[in-house]
Amino acid sequence: MSIQPEDALILVVDDEGAIRYSVSKTLERVGYNVMTASSGEEALEMMEAHGFDVVLTDIRMPGISGVDLLARIKEHTSDIVVILMTGYASLGTAVESLRLGAHDYLIKPSSSEDIRESVRRGIERSVNLRRRRELLASIRSNVAELSTTPIAPVLDPDQVMGRDNDRDYDLAAAPIQPNTMELGNLTIFPGRYQISVDGTMIDLTPTEFDLLLYLAAHRGRVVPCSELVREVRGYTVDEREAREVIRPHVSNLRRKLKNVGQDPNILVNVRGIGYRLNEAVLE
Repeated sequence: MSIQPEDALILVVDDEGAIRYSVSKTLERVGYNVMTASSGEEALEMMEAHGFDVVLTDIRMPGISGVDLLARIKEHTSDIVVILMTGYASLGTAVESLRLGAHDYLIKPSSSEDIRESVRRGIERSVNLRRRRELLASIRSNVAELSTTPIAPVLDPDQVMGRDNDRDYDLAAAPIQPNTMELGNLTIFPGRYQISVDGTMIDLTPTEFDLLLYLAAHRGRVVPCSELVREVRGYTVDEREAREVIRPHVSNLRRKLKNVGQDPNILVNVRGIGYRLNEAVLE
């Protein structure tokens, strides 16, 4: 699967008009379709109407910063590739950005070659993310064999971004639909990024949901962090960096489970190797 420049849609976000113009022209010259936004707020509005492949955003902006925008994007979908740009290099910001799921971190002013190369690699990553969706669809089908009920189809990320928020739905009042699967006292709602524990609904981020589902599909073995990043997040890093990427997602997932009375040790960290699903907790 490959994407030609003319098939990709890029969003450039910066509060400085000159930079928006320069970066967009740099990309348009090699065939990319480019749109621009002058703020994080405007970018979020545009993302509700357009399916962007890559977002290049300045870090320091009034209102919603680039890092905040990155977090908001990844809260809804992990499929949009985000590249951060800054004139104020900071190791701490760079590390935090990568942990949140940024694809790259460019120092302004960046050369045209650097910008194009970063976007080119971002497009390659978007191809991997599409492969990831197909893989997860297959995983959900396999996990469904452990369940007594069928699986719901995988939602397109644009459908997720098109909603204001999953929390708009009164799920506590809604009856449980047949398109669910059971793991012990957990009920999983594929496509909705939600689970319930003994009837209590929990909203998960796409990464948390897919992480839990991938471990469920690979019950009985310890999954290396690098594999989790590759198959759940859609890109490749070494095992050391992968541990730093996966750890906060596991921590957040454990916290959400603990808050509703579920044993957080359902996710077991096997030191130096990776994570596994604790089937004893599900019995």
